[in-house]
This record gives sequence, structure tokens and C-alpha cells, in this order.
Amino acid sequence: MSRSYGNILKCESHPYAPLIEDHRAGDMVCTECGLVVGDRIIDVSSEWRTFANSEKESTDMCRVGAAMDPNNEGDLSTTIGRATGSAGFDENGKPIYRSKNIESSADKARRMATREIMEMAERLSVDKSIVNTAQYIYSNVQKNKLIKGRSNNAIIAACMYIACNNESVPRTFKEICAVSNSSKKDIGRCFKMIKKEVETNYTSTTPVDLVTRFCSKLNLPRPVFKLAEEIVKKATNIESINGRSPTSVASAAIYIAAEVTSNNRSFEDISKICGAAVTTIKQIYKTMQNNVAMLLPPEYKNSLKTSN
Repeated sequence: MSRSYGNILKCESHPYAPLIEDHRAGDMVCTECGLVVGDRIIDVSSEWRTFANSEKESTDMCRVGAAMDPNNEGDLSTTIGRATGSAGFDENGKPIYRSKNIESSADKARRMATREIMEMAERLSVDKSIVNTAQYIYSNVQKNKLIKGRSNNAIIAACMYIACNNESVPRTFKEICAVSNSSKKDIGRCFKMIKKEVETNYTSTTPVDLVTRFCSKLNLPRPVFKLAEEIVKKATNIESINGRSPTSVASAAIYIAAEVTSNNRSFEDISKICGAAVTTIKQIYKTMQNNVAMLLPPEYKNSLKTSN
């Protein structure tokens, strides 16, 4: 007799004996007494064998193919169209039909957009999930017929901007402009239009979302990351700072965190990496300087310079 202990099959007479799987019969057999403990076992291994000399020479025999792309709604069938000209008839005078692929303008625009999105994703160093999200947003824009009269490149850039935000890896407009052929003004207009007309689940970017990436680009240690995030969170309670550009607020917070931890970076270095103007960073820095008692932990309050 056999008994199942939870999800584990064991021989009742020899519970600690190892079991052998009979692949041909689909049975689990006790090695001590030969009792068939389980039958009709599903074989989850490959249904083929390879006789290649090495693993490098073996090929993937998978028959299911790649995952279906939900954004590809084009018709992949082939239609037969009549040939034109003198070559359109055979020797008996019957018309000759040649195969041809018909691609609509919408399918062509989607294909070109996919290529542009993938190129932008490569320049921004983002993963496949963001590409899929951007493609999905673009297809919704296309379905709502919002492309007509607008720059296609700007719409693609706006879709990428929203996709990065939705996947919690936000990019600034300046970063999107750097990998696009559209101006910040055009991308901003398309972004507002998409956010208004299409359901995108977009949430505004906060300075906290940008701090870690900016600090990483500035080669700052982890304690600076944490301190800058704490400064940014507290700075939102200051009326003159709340509502300012997230990039500028994050830049000023990073400057303070780097200064008090003796990992100094110049305003110019931070401006180059973060994309905020030096004068703007200095303005927010001075405001934070006046509220240092609220922003910094006690151990860092005396480390910040009183004047710049």
C-alpha cells in the first residue's frame, strides 16, 4: 500500500526509501519492495531527444514560438492581386496573379512607431516592459484618432515619457528630448493631449523619484541617497518650494546632502547631470538653507555652510 503525506508520495512500508520514476509507464516505484506508489505521473521533460555532439550544436526544438505581441493588430495574411502590364497574362491569355502583402497606413505608422520606441528605449537604457507600455499607449492614441495634424515623433516621445513614469523609472522632458527629434514644447503639447484624451494611469513625477538615479550618475555613496530623499520629503512642506520643478528640488537636495557628508559636488556638475539651471538650483538651495533646522537631521545641522 502507498500513502500520500501531504503532496509527497511515500511507500507505507518503507517511508524513507527513495522512489524511482518509470518514464515508460508513468509510475513511481519504491526501490525497497517494488510497490507502485503513484501511477499516471505526468512527464514534464522534453518530448524529443537530441543527438548533437554538444550543447552548442543543439537547437531549440520548442514548437510554441514567441509570445504573441498584444500591440500587433496588423493582418498577417497574404492576398493575391492581379499582375499589371503585358506580363499580367500567360501564353493562353489568362490573367496571372502574383502574391503581394497589403499594409494599411495605420499598420505602417504603428510599425514605424514601434521601431522608433525601441530605438529611444535603447538610448534611455530602459527595459522591454517600458517598450510594451509605450506601444500600448501609442496604439490607444491611434485608435482615438489623435495623431492627425500632430508630429508623430512628438507623440512617440510623449508616449515614452508616460511609459517611463508608469513603470516607476521616470525620465525628465530634457532626457526625452535628448533622444528624440522633437522639441520640448511639442512633446509637452502632445503629453497634455494624451493625458487628457487617453487613459494612461499617469501620476506626476516627484523629486523622490529622481534622487536615486541622479545620485548614481554623480557617483555619490548610498548615505547621500538616503539623506537627499529625506530632505526632499521634508522640503515639500515649505511653501516656497512646493510646486517647483521636481528636477530643481532634487538637484538642490542632492547638493546639500553631498555637502554635509563631505562628498561635495559643484552646482555645475549637478546641473549637467540633472538638467536643471544653475541659478534655479542656487535659489532653491538658499531657501533650504534658511530652513535647515527642519530639513536636516541633528547630526548634520552644523555641517552645512551658512553662506554660499
